Amino acid sequence: MKKGQFILSVLVANHAGVLTRISGLFSRRNFNIDSLNVAVTEDPLFSRMTIIARGDEAVQEQITKQLDKLHDVKKIELLTPEKTVLREHLLLKIKVTKKTRGEIVESVNIFRGRVVDFNLDSLTVEVTGESDKLDAFIKFVSQFGILEMCRAGALAVKRGAMADDSDK
Repeated sequence: MKKGQFILSVLVANHAGVLTRISGLFSRRNFNIDSLNVAVTEDPLFSRMTIIARGDEAVQEQITKQLDKLHDVKKIELLTPEKTVLREHLLLKIKVTKKTRGEIVESVNIFRGRVVDFNLDSLTVEVTGESDKLDAFIKFVSQFGILEMCRAGALAVKRGAMADDSDK
């Protein structure tokens, strides 16, 4: 994680408009979201939002208090990086030639990625991991030519046993 960033895991009601209300809260208070991922949980009534933002403790507290006021927000956790499994997902289409294909495939393997589409003039690869790992991979393959890139927001879960969700 970058300096000043913090991770929020927010359990919300799974229905239309929730994302708009939460992103509007950030916008109205002039807080930027560095990364956002939202998906339904094991219980279809709820979605989990992983939000990475920047700010000091006062900003963290302000965002948490404002989120807690929203009816659709059921639970908020501030996750500490050392007690959190954090992963991003990257799809990257890279320009290849006969000459560079082997080196690119070798780099994909070194970064524990995988080739998901293979063409004469391009490879599409998938890499998951922490932000720094993805940044390093992007930097390395940029010398070959990046044709297209899609990077998903971070996913985060606390390490260890699940928290008590009885307060949903």
